[in-house]
Amino acid sequence: MSNDKVWLVIEKNSYGDNNNSYSVIKNHVSIDEAMKYKIYLEALNDRKSQTYFLASDVDTVMNKVVTAHNKSVANGSYYDKHPEIKKPEVKKPSEEEMPF
Repeated sequence: MSNDKVWLVIEKNSYGDNNNSYSVIKNHVSIDEAMKYKIYLEALNDRKSQTYFLASDVDTVMNKVVTAHNKSVANGSYYDKHPEIKKPEVKKPSEEEMPF
């Protein structure tokens, strides 16, 4: 896996039902910088037919998603946002389970 990850800010223009054009507007190494640029473009945008989104290679995106998910599970915020999923109880080993 390469260390030179790139996040692209993509501009989408819609010209009807199935007529869209896509352009790379900016490249960023940091997702934070790419997101900041995207937010600024959206704030300046006055056309309903124009939208912006981020893109990158699959490994970069999945790594970001998995890291964020694991962090939210570890700090408990995942279970706060998803009350339908029961937080596992931390079980202390009993004396019978201890090998010594």
